Amino acid sequence: MKVLKRIGWICLSLFVLLNIIGAFHAYKFTHFYPDNTHANKRPEQMSTWEKTRMILFGIRISKPVVKNFPDVPYETIALHTSGHLKLEGWWIPATQPRGTVILFHGYMGNKGAQLSEAAYFRALGYNTFLLDFRAHGNSDGFTTSIGFKEAEDVWLAYDFVHRQKAQQHIILWGMSMGAAAILKAVPEYQLQPEKIILESPFATLTDAVKGRMRAVHLPGTPLAQLLTFWGGMELGFSGFDYAPEAYAQKIKAPVLLCWGKQDTRVIEAETQAIYQHLGSPDKTLLIFPDAGHESFCQHDPQKWQTAIRHFLGVATSQP
Repeated sequence: MKVLKRIGWICLSLFVLLNIIGAFHAYKFTHFYPDNTHANKRPEQMSTWEKTRMILFGIRISKPVVKNFPDVPYETIALHTSGHLKLEGWWIPATQPRGTVILFHGYMGNKGAQLSEAAYFRALGYNTFLLDFRAHGNSDGFTTSIGFKEAEDVWLAYDFVHRQKAQQHIILWGMSMGAAAILKAVPEYQLQPEKIILESPFATLTDAVKGRMRAVHLPGTPLAQLLTFWGGMELGFSGFDYAPEAYAQKIKAPVLLCWGKQDTRVIEAETQAIYQHLGSPDKTLLIFPDAGHESFCQHDPQKWQTAIRHFLGVATSQP
């Protein structure tokens, strides 16, 4: 009996310790620090010691900073969330626009990272509006929910373009977290975009956590479930219910879904799940064989531009 009690206490202690570590990691994953001098690294860029330290103690992530700015005239826009956070966006008009593309970056990104995509959309005749999600770039806050609460940011950007700029033909473009936020926002806020372009969205929050663990060669189960649980608890929602693949069922607008076959963050099963769940009868899956979790516009400009032009129905005489 004493041996069994000892084993029981050891198991309980390990369980408590594992949950403390999980809660700490989840907090660090979703809370940025105001330290502009610290250079954030993706797990793939870390040394063995840096990965080990991250596994044991978590990693300090500085709030992403905007370093790239438009080389054409633009207007800086301020939007405000229900939680009184100010979001910063760039409105870049096109001459005689055929519509507007709103661009949403990924986790640890910012609006300056999508200037290449925005430039091509304008070359096709579209206004562009780029937004820093909460806790990213020049927007307020230091807490991210990996797209869950950022769905409100998508709605605010859409509402600004639709109402204040009086634009009717609106295209939504999103990368990774940005794509996931779009999938949640469209049915939740009853948005009516003309078309949607999704690049590398994760299927569930648990899948997103697993992707991060793959990057540091950690097993995804049960640690991913633990971080999903604590991440949601700390941010006030059920992490297990945050599932872009489920939101996809309510998407009715035409969708272009892009994915890189070498992507270790978002695997093929996730991409296929989202594609199969999409409620739109007009949907296309475009795979980039040699690309990872990255900008397809920069990885393979010709293939990306051709696909975008075809999806938007722009004549081949355009750039």
